[in-house]
Amino acid sequence: MIQPPTTRLQTAGDIPLQISSENSASERRITPSWTIAQLKSKLEPVTGIPPSCQRLNLHISNQQSIPIEATDEESVQLARFPLQAYAVIHVQDTRPPSSRQNLTDASAVPKYTLPTSTYETLPNTVLAFKKSHQLGRFDPHAPELEKQKLDALEKEVEERGIDVSKRCRVGGEDIRRGVIRYIGLVPSIPNAKGIWVGVELDEPLGKNDGSVNGTRYFECGANKGVFVRPERVEVGAWPVLGDLEELEEI
Repeated sequence: MIQPPTTRLQTAGDIPLQISSENSASERRITPSWTIAQLKSKLEPVTGIPPSCQRLNLHISNQQSIPIEATDEESVQLARFPLQAYAVIHVQDTRPPSSRQNLTDASAVPKYTLPTSTYETLPNTVLAFKKSHQLGRFDPHAPELEKQKLDALEKEVEERGIDVSKRCRVGGEDIRRGVIRYIGLVPSIPNAKGIWVGVELDEPLGKNDGSVNGTRYFECGANKGVFVRPERVEVGAWPVLGDLEELEEI
């Protein structure tokens, strides 16, 4: 079968070049018959630099860089410069830093948020999979399982002898010793039901001052507070580590 002719997107004289700038790097095919002004116009969407603020330099291996510039850039063609395959054209932004766009700050880019109501109607999503397989909160036995977990946490507090004012160490780390200051729920921790143990550490090796997201549960110094699950608390006669003991361990 005879195939219809296809439209050519490049000419035989196109030269593959590496285009680099402060925020981008890519390979582009350059036509030598383009003028400098045409090239700069085509580089704007690639580099984010307006043509009037571009300074072009051609870098060829083992040679000094060559400025791509002319008095009349509207008429001077790129063929006047020694373009070679896979040479580098570096695009410098001549604007002062305060006038440049921050193209690397993704937080400044508007993002589309899919409405929850729309997401819940879509097939082939994690939510749809959980629904069809009755997983997580869609498990008909989920409330019962949740209650079992909460009961297990309360039982662990009792079995481990965890009580307010007792000495302990956290996570099996000998240097994280302290005093239990709080036992109970911490609604300020998102999606974290069940019992938590608040410990005032001897040293500032914690994450808070006894408060979480603006809600205070006990008083202690900065970075001396920590909230952990009961299984990470080991109650015992753990004395405060003195300066001499710490030096002996180094």
